[in-house]
Amino acid sequence: MKPFRFVTTILSFLAANVLAEDIKREMPKENVVEIPAISDGLCVHNLFQSNMVIQRDKPVTIWGWAMPNDTITVSFAGQNETATTGDNRGWKVTLAPLPANNEAQTLIVKSANSTITLENILIGDVWILGGQSNMEHPLSRVESGSLEIVSAHFSNIRILTVPAQNGPDIKPGFPRLHEWSGWFGRHFRKGDWDICSPEIARELSAIGYVFARRLHMATQIPIGVIDASRGGTTVETWTPDTILRTMETDVVKAKLAEWDEKVAAFNPQEDLENRIANHHRWVENMQKQGREIPKDRTVPTDLRPGPAMDQNRPGNCYASMIAPLAGFAVKGAIFHQGYNNALGSGSAGAAMYREIFPKMITAWRIAFNNPEMPFGIISLCTAGAPQTRDNYLEAMMNDGMAIREAQYQTFLEFYKAKDQHIGFASSYDKRRSWYHPQMKLPVGERIAKWALATQYGFERDIKWKPPMLTDMKVESGRLVLHLDSHVRAANDGAIEGFAIAGEDRRFQPANADYLEIGKDNKNRPKLDRRALVLTSPLVSNPVHFRYAWGRNPMGNLHVADHNDIPFATQRSDSWKIEEVPVAFPGDDKLSAKDLARRHRNEAKKLLRLDDIGRRLAEAQAFIDAHQASYETEREKWEAKFNAGKSKQ
Repeated sequence: MKPFRFVTTILSFLAANVLAEDIKREMPKENVVEIPAISDGLCVHNLFQSNMVIQRDKPVTIWGWAMPNDTITVSFAGQNETATTGDNRGWKVTLAPLPANNEAQTLIVKSANSTITLENILIGDVWILGGQSNMEHPLSRVESGSLEIVSAHFSNIRILTVPAQNGPDIKPGFPRLHEWSGWFGRHFRKGDWDICSPEIARELSAIGYVFARRLHMATQIPIGVIDASRGGTTVETWTPDTILRTMETDVVKAKLAEWDEKVAAFNPQEDLENRIANHHRWVENMQKQGREIPKDRTVPTDLRPGPAMDQNRPGNCYASMIAPLAGFAVKGAIFHQGYNNALGSGSAGAAMYREIFPKMITAWRIAFNNPEMPFGIISLCTAGAPQTRDNYLEAMMNDGMAIREAQYQTFLEFYKAKDQHIGFASSYDKRRSWYHPQMKLPVGERIAKWALATQYGFERDIKWKPPMLTDMKVESGRLVLHLDSHVRAANDGAIEGFAIAGEDRRFQPANADYLEIGKDNKNRPKLDRRALVLTSPLVSNPVHFRYAWGRNPMGNLHVADHNDIPFATQRSDSWKIEEVPVAFPGDDKLSAKDLARRHRNEAKKLLRLDDIGRRLAEAQAFIDAHQASYETEREKWEAKFNAGKSKQ
């Protein structure tokens, strides 16, 4: 996309945030108004604009560019600081921390010949929204989003969406522009701070909007959200390349080597020649069919950058979308991602995620100059057909659960290390078959609970932490799980979602009951609602369990204190995806990828058979339990009916 730059007056017009709606919505794809990341002459980083929120209670660092050897004066909230630019044109000043303030203030930046005035600035808390399309998914496209949109009159919530950039080089800033979305077939205005209104909120991340709304309503301080999410991205692209290069694990080294090879092998001229040949073949085929050639379909002439600029090249999104924000004071971040890491990567991909994700979190904390920066993890959402009793085992063959497990294990790693600022929220119970499940509002509410409880002093009023497993005992014919809180089925029915297996690795759905710990004075069983007993008539000696182990899983276990906080996706075994239910033999003639594909196909067949076998066993058990009484009762009813009929 080549930006079309208007003259300075038009740039000023855009900077004032008064772009007309007809320009905003109807602008042709090739004509994109852009304010560059670094302008000629005096400018501030595009993070600093009218209508922004500045982070409270932290030093206020403001930076930008001007002519070499120019003296810059920054005035804000009664403070004045000066800096002198060097040969690189850069300048930076730091003001003393300021308390939250709902009153609009003005920031003035002066050089020898220019003045920049930024107005309507508030002081409050700023949160980063990170991840991929399920974080990016706008309020206008979720269930009940229209109600939120018409209610979105919050002048003290401010919104900034970061434009997507590409490449491995660290970007010093980001442009302000209208970014074309092929998915939605329209431009989205990105790079500008906006005041929350129905028209603005409709394009914001649904999760981010609800999160910001709850924080603002509870605290009454200004809240800013910076959406730096990007659809179709992996965890490794959000992690600095320099950090990834220090990791000695085989799966990470293999991933980096794979990308290095792709980048080195790409030849732009050969790529262009292949595209031209493909175009001519396509035209020839269209002509044979007597079909019209679209006017905009022309012979390719451009040299593409290839894998080097791919958004999922390790480190690229960090360099392009997080690094430009580095040094800006923020309160914290929330992160919702995982879909692209769950696309058939198997146990190696899940292991890589588990190794990289903690490094990514630490790198983000370093980028924002806060080693204890609050970081809330939202686990991978649902996709695909719902898991039921009929397809229970077959639905367990999916990489998504291993990614969810890696996310939860990452949370536990920080949490058990006494990190007071790590958060977690499951999203698997907000079930939809589309890979963009539209139940986003409850997910935003759930991660807001964590933030309010841990960062805003509402820990006595709001519960956020999922029930945690404290111990598992393997007993004769059953597993006993001890938890740190009382739990219940969310729908007040039977507890669902557990599966157990013996040493043979053949899982079956488990019955889950509370542990009986004695009798009361009326000889009724006393139950420990913090302990569950897992059994199955088809698993005589269970040794391991899995919970919510499906991409769109059964699983209804929640805390029992009027909160919708689920037990997280987890397991007690460490068996590889490729080794359940059995480890298939290797084949020297097949690549690792083809061998994994064969395993999946064969494993699904076996799991499907196990599902059928269980259903047959359950049907036979039902027949055995009810056949005799059914026949007796049926005979009694018929005799009674016939006796009454004979009297007539």
